Amino acid sequence: MTLRLPKLRILLLGLLAALAVFLAVRAFLGKPVATVAAERGNLIESVIATGRVITPARVALGSQIAGTLAEIKVKEGDRIQAGQTLARLIANEQAAALEQAERSIAEAEARLIQLDRVGLPVAQQALRQAEAGLKLARQEFDRVKRLVESGFYSPSRLDEAQRTLDSAQAGVQAAAAQSASNARDGADARVLHTRLAQARAARAFAQAKLDQTRILAPSDGILLTRLAEPGDVVTAGRKLFDLAVAGERQIVLDVDEKNLGRLTLNQTAQAVADAYPGQPFAARLFYIAPGVDAAKGSVEVKLVIPQPPAFVKPDMTVSVEIETARKSDVLTLPDRLVRDATTAPWVLAAEQGRAVKRAVKLGVRGQGRVEIAAGLKAGERVIAPETGVKEGARVR
Repeated sequence: MTLRLPKLRILLLGLLAALAVFLAVRAFLGKPVATVAAERGNLIESVIATGRVITPARVALGSQIAGTLAEIKVKEGDRIQAGQTLARLIANEQAAALEQAERSIAEAEARLIQLDRVGLPVAQQALRQAEAGLKLARQEFDRVKRLVESGFYSPSRLDEAQRTLDSAQAGVQAAAAQSASNARDGADARVLHTRLAQARAARAFAQAKLDQTRILAPSDGILLTRLAEPGDVVTAGRKLFDLAVAGERQIVLDVDEKNLGRLTLNQTAQAVADAYPGQPFAARLFYIAPGVDAAKGSVEVKLVIPQPPAFVKPDMTVSVEIETARKSDVLTLPDRLVRDATTAPWVLAAEQGRAVKRAVKLGVRGQGRVEIAAGLKAGERVIAPETGVKEGARVR
């Protein structure tokens, strides 16, 4: 038993010595750590945001007058043409008013025709007859006057002849006035023309009222919402339809203001609808708001969709990646390896068995990788932050 104790102690001392040697060698050689080499490649910088599809304009449509809907001719999702009838109100009163105005026009036109074809010729004939009667009355007056002067007739016969002459003159004046009144530019004609103009104005007013019983599309587009049914009583101005005006489909985004300096007009983008994730489509940046929304810390931008797929609809949610820069054959690293990237970027490089802090200059930032414009060379290895290695530590 006593002989075995020294052997056990010797064994333990040997193990401790081996462990000490191992730890010393390990401390000298450094901790083995995972590293990533800086390598050259292509890099695309982009801004990603979520937005929605919009149209150039969205119009709320309703009736200009109160009434009861007789019919609705469209449904949600229909493609609409400018001038198309969307709905119609019951229009009995308006139709009756238009019919009455048409009758008034016909009556005024008929009276003008009658005046021109009958009234004027009759008046002219009456004037000719009155003038002939006046001529005879003058001749008779002259004859009676001579006979009275010769003593054949009494003076009373001359008075009678004078009255006949005066009556004939009055008849000529009356016939002339009537003929002038019945002329195409006479008083009667002017009265009838005034009535005709009033009747035509009444017809235009009645037609306008009848037109207001039809709700028409102001432009081409797509009907988004329908808010009424036949038989509904509507008031003037109540919204009945929402129409998305036809035109280039657009995307509106709220982009973080920190990305504002990277955005310029006409940058290209790829958009993906949440409902169709496997079908991306192209877009182009055409508008950047002049101001920043202070409450949200964002700026509104708009993109046009040159060739929108059939599935793209107004108000659809889309994710957009706007390409802001593209570089080829540049030195890159995974962005997770760069520390203090927004202030004073640096990396922890493995150099001659030690962890060395290297200040780096960053360039274009892509998805998951960043350009190293200065501070590293291709092939140099960088220690990841998750290893926990500190600056100056031995590594291998």
